Amino acid sequence: MGTLRTSPRWGRLVRRHLTEVTYTGRRSGRTISTPVGYRRAGDVVTISVMMPDAKSWWRNFTGEGAPLTLELDDTDRTGHAVARRDEKGRVTVTVHLDGPA
Repeated sequence: MGTLRTSPRWGRLVRRHLTEVTYTGRRSGRTISTPVGYRRAGDVVTISVMMPDAKSWWRNFTGEGAPLTLELDDTDRTGHAVARRDEKGRVTVTVHLDGPA
């Protein structure tokens, strides 16, 4: 997916729906980057986690949440993310971006 995001032909289209999340793991303390699909409305970015039981990255943002960085509009944007699981088991990570781009 990273290759598609940087592609001269497809990059602009792909970057409207796919970004890279970078965060520091709670337990490991390592910096981790992973591609995710997203929706954006102003300074709020919503990430729907597909197959949440098979993935663990979103668990770093449960409870009070944690800071992260998203690559949006060819710029790294910081924000605060909080993960929520609904009654059907779906997980949504909501990111409130910090300050202006």
